[in-house]
Amino acid sequence: MKIINYLRQHKKKTIFVVILLIFYAFCLPKKLFTKPTSTVITSASDELLGALIANDGQWRFPHNDSVPEKFKTCLIQFEDEYFYKHFGFNPVSILKAVKQNLQANGVKRGGSTITQQVIRLSRDDKPRTYFEKIKELILATRLEFRFSKEKILSFWSSNAPFGGNVVGLDAASWRYFNRKAANLSWAESATLAVLPNAPRLIYPGKNQQKLLEKRNRLLEKLLDKKIIDSLTFDLAVLEELPQKPYSLPQEAPHLLQKINKLKKGEYVKTTIDRKLQEQVNSIVENRYNILKNNEIHNVAVLVLDVKSRQVLSYVGNSKTTQKHQKDVDIIDKPRSTGSILKPFLYAAMLDNGALLPNTLVADVPTNFGSYKPENYDKKYAGAVSAKLALSKSLNVPTVRMLQEFGLEKFYNYLQKLHLKDINKNASYYGLTLALGGAESNLWDLCKSYASMASTINHFSENSSRYFKNEFSEPTFFKDNKIDFGKKTSEKIIFDAASIYLTFESLKDVNRPNAEENWEFFDSSKEIAWKTGTSFGFRDAWAIGVTKDFVVGVWVGNADGEGRPGLVGVQTAAPILFDVFDKLPNSVWFEKPFDEMTQVEICTKSGYRATEICEDIKFEFIQNSGLKTAPCPFHVLVNVDKTASYQVNTSCESFESIQQKSWFVLPPLMEYYYKDNNPFYKSLPKYRMDCLGNSNNSMKFLYPTEKSTIFLPKNFDGTKNELILKVAHSNKDVTLFWSVNNTFLGTTKEVHDFAIKPTIGTYLLTVTDNFGNEIHQEIEIKE
Repeated sequence: MKIINYLRQHKKKTIFVVILLIFYAFCLPKKLFTKPTSTVITSASDELLGALIANDGQWRFPHNDSVPEKFKTCLIQFEDEYFYKHFGFNPVSILKAVKQNLQANGVKRGGSTITQQVIRLSRDDKPRTYFEKIKELILATRLEFRFSKEKILSFWSSNAPFGGNVVGLDAASWRYFNRKAANLSWAESATLAVLPNAPRLIYPGKNQQKLLEKRNRLLEKLLDKKIIDSLTFDLAVLEELPQKPYSLPQEAPHLLQKINKLKKGEYVKTTIDRKLQEQVNSIVENRYNILKNNEIHNVAVLVLDVKSRQVLSYVGNSKTTQKHQKDVDIIDKPRSTGSILKPFLYAAMLDNGALLPNTLVADVPTNFGSYKPENYDKKYAGAVSAKLALSKSLNVPTVRMLQEFGLEKFYNYLQKLHLKDINKNASYYGLTLALGGAESNLWDLCKSYASMASTINHFSENSSRYFKNEFSEPTFFKDNKIDFGKKTSEKIIFDAASIYLTFESLKDVNRPNAEENWEFFDSSKEIAWKTGTSFGFRDAWAIGVTKDFVVGVWVGNADGEGRPGLVGVQTAAPILFDVFDKLPNSVWFEKPFDEMTQVEICTKSGYRATEICEDIKFEFIQNSGLKTAPCPFHVLVNVDKTASYQVNTSCESFESIQQKSWFVLPPLMEYYYKDNNPFYKSLPKYRMDCLGNSNNSMKFLYPTEKSTIFLPKNFDGTKNELILKVAHSNKDVTLFWSVNNTFLGTTKEVHDFAIKPTIGTYLLTVTDNFGNEIHQEIEIKE
């Protein structure tokens, strides 16, 4: 009651005191330091990878609450011995400072505590007047109310000036000693503890002797107080002062720029493996020094951890020149894909039940209107297994497979993969979609391969179940954990068996150059990998995947200039395997038996075997493969005892006729196939004395379909001849050639016929001497 009565009697005083208390309570800003800070990134093990200077031109790292013990001890012994005992200011120190300054008729001693210095730093170093000192004192006591002593020390350490444009302990330790503050020696810690008191002393040739004396006096004080022993002191005073600032590490400059756009001015711990990043940087630099001799200037590499989906290494570009766009981050830039999308088509067809791994597909000259795909070597095999077509990256079988499978179907699969640069409709890309007609980027492609690998891993580890968020974005932030979602029995995009069989096919690809026989070495790594080369030799790709890692490589010129020799297997693949050599070995994927069925396969055709297939083997295929057609290439034929001729009862007794299973390819496929397969036996012709169907068949080799043909001119202005080609199953047949119902001539054995057409539309007709006839329309243009 006495207090209440006193307050009533002294209302003005009470109001005044309350106002003062309110002012005191709110006198300290909520945020003490607002100046811009550097963007800093570290590895997964907290090693500095790089930093960007702050917007105001200062090397000022983001605030760090952790102050190393050595530096903390040095700082307190030099600046404020009673730091843990006072409440923001030290009256004894202030009185001594006032006395000394009055005697000197000027400011010779400050008497400020560390807490007061923090306030001064936060107020942009106001003039050192007594009035400002009083302000600092009041704010210092308020600071002690709000924060702990350790927090105040961290404020000082993060914002003190260390000479030039270096602010804060973290930046100073890297700029002057090229190491993190926690690893500084006693001498180095002492140097930085005394430096903010006179930051200009750091410059070589400018009173560095004074800095040395100040440092050594502090070390002597530490010795006197038995904080360090005599041996430590003797060694410390022998250490030299830094003579020049070090450049900050720049191990992942393009990742730093990317993170700077997302978390500007922050301290970011990434997923990068520092040792691996250094090794990949070295590999890229070595290869770049070779490639630049061929005027190939840019290289990008991305390494992902399949299980965590974390980025382990990020090299956005080679250390080329400004002229060749060294600052461009290629990893997320759209580039022509070449053949790098082919595995997705193969996996989609397996998943859809449209294909088995060893199914024979046609590799013959093919026209789709004016579009005529060609293999890299300009040759044709007639027929190859789908698996071989993928491992050899054959273009013609791929386009034929895409046409048969359906462009829209394949496009829908790619859309599910979220390849963001494939953003136009399917008809825009057409059948070139699987050969480089679309663009994608290294990030999306590596993400897709990693998700496919993870699908098999999770299927095997989780009782044959999938995760709903399997195809998630990778991360380069250490504190981000990928949420793969709930488990489900339904596939997400591709089933595990289709992915496994795709990787099995990609594992058979021969490695480049000296490693061509890599599969014969026990110590070699099993890697599913694919290369790609864009039209005009502008982009070279190589992506490899194991159970644990995905490595993606792009090589080319950022400005899109093509170069001879800029081929995936020659330029990107060597980098791929150099990087894999730095990664731990991985065991191969477990076979997803629950998504597979063992069936009889026709050895020659790769289709599901029928009862007339002679050579049969058992293989595990994807469950959807049960929808594929049985072998269409084996037929039953009646032959004589020598199997040299087809016969029937018109020319051979019933008892002498043998019924035999025969492997027969269509004429066009057979024409090229038998050149590469010497043991292939064409279907025998009917014996001359037999009546009935001669079973003769023929097909145009060129042109293969209705097409528009442009005839080039020679140097003298004359037009070249158009060479028409036909394949016939009977080598002894005579063919009769007509154009627009006008007879031109005949051919035997080799059925090539040259014509010199003018501009216009023509109907080609070819008839054999058995009366069989084929037609083809063409349009001639200049």
